[in-house]
Amino acid sequence: MPFSSEALLVGMQVSGAFPAAALLAAASLGNTLGAVANWGLGRFCLQWRDRKWFPVKARELDRASAWFNRYGIWSLLLAWVPVIGDPITLAAGVLKTRFLPFLLLVAIGKTGRYAVLLGTVDWLWP
Repeated sequence: MPFSSEALLVGMQVSGAFPAAALLAAASLGNTLGAVANWGLGRFCLQWRDRKWFPVKARELDRASAWFNRYGIWSLLLAWVPVIGDPITLAAGVLKTRFLPFLLLVAIGKTGRYAVLLGTVDWLWP
């Protein structure tokens, strides 16, 4: 569900019970590992794309593949964006993007997203 991790993260930060660095690390790692799962599904499990449990519909995958082909590997910096992020990471697997560049770009994007969110909350609720 989009934005649920952000709501939880903000709530945990506002509570003051958790260090911001730990929250940033946990949120970034968890979200990046989710993208890795999508990459793996695209790379190794595409034969199951017609199953109900498969996370991305054919139309979304086609659109994400076109986006990925147009903008290249740098589009992975947008893997954090709700709705388009999962299809982009799946398309990266389908298009056989090398794992290390994939991991680095996705981690940068997702960590940046949570850093901005935590910084904004810290600025609003010091």
